[in-house]
Amino acid sequence: MKSITFKLNAAGIATAVAATLCPALVHAQAYPSKIVRVVVPFAPGGGSDITARQVSGKLTDMFKQQFVVDNRGGAAGIIGMEMVAKAPADGYTLMMMSGSFSATSATHRPAFDPVNSIPGVAEFGITPFLLTVHPSLPPKTTKELIALAKAKPGALTYATSGMGGLTHMATELLLSMTGTQMLGVHYKSTGAAMTDLLSGQAPIIVGSLLPIVPHAGPGGKLRVLGVTTAKRWYSLPNVPTVGESVPGYEVELWFGAMAPRGTPQPIVDALNSAINKILQEPEMKKNLDAQGMAPTGGTPQQFNDRIQREYARWTKVVKERGIKMQ
Repeated sequence: MKSITFKLNAAGIATAVAATLCPALVHAQAYPSKIVRVVVPFAPGGGSDITARQVSGKLTDMFKQQFVVDNRGGAAGIIGMEMVAKAPADGYTLMMMSGSFSATSATHRPAFDPVNSIPGVAEFGITPFLLTVHPSLPPKTTKELIALAKAKPGALTYATSGMGGLTHMATELLLSMTGTQMLGVHYKSTGAAMTDLLSGQAPIIVGSLLPIVPHAGPGGKLRVLGVTTAKRWYSLPNVPTVGESVPGYEVELWFGAMAPRGTPQPIVDALNSAINKILQEPEMKKNLDAQGMAPTGGTPQQFNDRIQREYARWTKVVKERGIKMQ
């Protein structure tokens, strides 16, 4: 009995010491003990929202506590981003975000510092953009489009889903790397941009995969010239990368979970581990594939390295191209 008593006392002492030296660890062991709010800084129905609901449902099952999606759209995502940046760093406010995070931070320059206020927790996956033209334009390759743009500087028109957004910045990066000029037409949504793309009013776009693919292919209303990922995309193996014509060009649209700076590391690690497990589930892989996304996962540090790299790149593009938000 003495040895049992000693073990119990030792366990109690260990717990007390852990609580004194590492309160975050004790906090994480009880996490989550209440509902977790998952902020999506966009309106319902978009890629970030769909992915957030899928992952939140899985997290609810794994942690036996509700992860509830809260859509806070407006100002290109800045309203929701600021809410998360100023939320308590206790693990009960998360943000599900896309690669527009780094672009918006670079182009809009909000009063708070998103990149250093809301670090990444776990990346879900990536999807490419597609360099696409209306068939009324002659080019059938990226090189031919660049040649036409150089022959007619400023005469070609490209569409974006919003000024300062990722489709805009991806196009400006291409123009910067090729020394070409085109006129940008900035719409309020992907749907509006697609309408004029399909009609030929704005015949060029570096746009999202899902809305473009149904209109592409032999005899289609659109012609895809290249994918923006470093390697050819698994579902479009015959489409070359833009980088095959413009070495070094690469833009990936990522989706991932983020949290206010200062969130206890054990909680961040627990969420990261859970999300990496979720991404290995056949059902989740199938869901992501339906969205044109390939699962990635990885560590918080790998995710944050990507965010910082992209922020530096988009800040450079803003300066080089003289982009000023209206």
